[in-house]
Amino acid sequence: MTLPYLLLDIDGVLIPFPAADGSTLPTHVRHTVLPTGRHPDDPVPIWLDPSHGPVLTDLLVSGLVTPVWCTSWRKDATTIIGPLLGLPDFPYLDLPRPQITTSHPDGYLWKRDHVDPWLGRAPVVWIDDDFTVLDHAWAAERTARGCATLLIQPDPYTGLQPSHLADVRGWAGLPDAAGGTTEAA
Repeated sequence: MTLPYLLLDIDGVLIPFPAADGSTLPTHVRHTVLPTGRHPDDPVPIWLDPSHGPVLTDLLVSGLVTPVWCTSWRKDATTIIGPLLGLPDFPYLDLPRPQITTSHPDGYLWKRDHVDPWLGRAPVVWIDDDFTVLDHAWAAERTARGCATLLIQPDPYTGLQPSHLADVRGWAGLPDAAGGTTEAA
């Protein structure tokens, strides 16, 4: 049996967006990074929660999911974000750089056009803050066809929460904090 993929986004998931007043979550630590192609005089400030590293590592090395970055950070996810959180190395989906002005040019998350054929019939849990109703319908249709699919959508201003990881663990049949398990849908 194919292990379920765990597709993991970064912006709005591991890096929550600042509040309207510019404030950031007190749990997150500021880092200044230089993404690929960015001029050295123009680094990017990001905020990461250091507690995400150990809890994500525990999930990623469980052997019951295959982690893959699914983010516009592309390779920088493996060379910048992962190391800052102390995550084990894992691959990224090499998404294109579309010339779009919205994340939903066709009414659904643009990444789906690349994720769907890449997945084939593999089961997947996908964590992204930017799904639409059409993405949730796609997930339900995949699951109905026998391709277990779970979309987890964190609030982009609070990002990844312990309950989201508990949902992944339950879906994948991993023990939760209470020691029980739930089978994948």
